[in-house]
Amino acid sequence: MAGFGGDSWLRDHETCIRLSAEIMEKINERNDLQRNGKSHSRVSAKVRTLLKKFTEDVESLQVKLNRAVSTYQLTQNEGDRRQMLIDELSTKGRQLEDTFSNQSRYTAATDRTGLISSSTSGFGQDLWEEESEQTRGLSATEIRSQQLQAIEEQDRGLEALSSVISRQKQMGQDIGNELDEHNEIIDDINTHIGHTDQRLVKETKHIRRVSKKAEDCTYLVIIVGLLIAIVVIIAIPTS
Repeated sequence: MAGFGGDSWLRDHETCIRLSAEIMEKINERNDLQRNGKSHSRVSAKVRTLLKKFTEDVESLQVKLNRAVSTYQLTQNEGDRRQMLIDELSTKGRQLEDTFSNQSRYTAATDRTGLISSSTSGFGQDLWEEESEQTRGLSATEIRSQQLQAIEEQDRGLEALSSVISRQKQMGQDIGNELDEHNEIIDDINTHIGHTDQRLVKETKHIRRVSKKAEDCTYLVIIVGLLIAIVVIIAIPTS
């Protein structure tokens, strides 16, 4: 299904929704066969297999969500929203199992009821809830057309969301590249500063050596001057 971008969790969630609708159709088929006195064991076995797969898929969604939340791949709000979707799928699964095990709940209008209940895409709608004004008076074909239109609208919304996410991802990559360039510049500056510090230390040591030598020369000149003065004094005869 188009519009999910790279989010496999949303694709798996949509697969669960479609699987629940398929299970509902199989249950209705089983009930029709039973009412007409025909064998329905093959369809019943198929329903049991689909129900097991539905349960496993919902559990897989929960595991993936827990992993994504624990590794901070999702925001808190998005994690809570997806957890709500999983809860609604779990409720849908229990309703399907109850429907399958309790045959007396369905009448001759179960096909239409199944379409109406599946029109909510599995989000917690009671299978025997009173029919809404939007579907009252519509045929099964019209209801199915209405469902397909709703799915197309969801697709368009998801495509728009995917486009926004893609742009944000590109912006994040651009910012990351700029940060890498700035880090390289900072590393170069730090390298130059290190070289400059080494040169300063070297020159400081050189200046200290020169200063020490200059002090030694000064003392030597003073000593020589004193010796000359002593010699002059001694050489001058006293009167």
